[in-house]
Amino acid sequence: MSAPRTGAAAPGVSARRRRRRSPLRAVVALLLVLALGGSALIGGWMALTATPQGQRLVGAPVVVPEDLRPVLRQAARRCDAVPLNVLAAQIAAESAWDPSAVSSAGARGIAQFMPEVWAQYGIDANDDGVADVWDPVDAIHSAAALNCINRRLVRDASGNRLRNTLAAYNAGFGSVLKYDGIPPFPETEAYVAKILETAESIVVSEPTRA
Repeated sequence: MSAPRTGAAAPGVSARRRRRRSPLRAVVALLLVLALGGSALIGGWMALTATPQGQRLVGAPVVVPEDLRPVLRQAARRCDAVPLNVLAAQIAAESAWDPSAVSSAGARGIAQFMPEVWAQYGIDANDDGVADVWDPVDAIHSAAALNCINRRLVRDASGNRLRNTLAAYNAGFGSVLKYDGIPPFPETEAYVAKILETAESIVVSEPTRA
């Protein structure tokens, strides 16, 4: 019987070493899965909270995009009767800040104007020579101006005048006059309620620093 070679492992040693290493590999694999899953969750959370719908869903206030804040502040001066926070909440409800939005009914742009309404009330607010429904500046200023027009047109309707003004933007001032207040349309009722609820907490400007 020959002597065992120096350094030769006893039978089963390699298998035991593999078994000892396998839990470590499992832990590493688990950590890798958790890391990848965490990244996906963070990415999904950021995407969710980037929209007004997602912000409302998680209970966070709707935040106005920084580039639209000065536009909204300027536009709100066209109709003092509709406060800045209400105008901002209205635009958020209309398109979630998407200037290229198109509804199934054909409403266009960030303020969701129907073509025939835009033809009558569209404003060239940035003085570039064109009243462009796809331009957020033109569209937001036009929405603010239309709010004041609607407010004047529904002044004889019963109920809260601001609510009736918002309802007129959604359903037309004729419907508000016909029903002597907010029309009994589920879409319009939900529209008005959502805007006023969002307006209570919407973030339009940065907090003042001491």
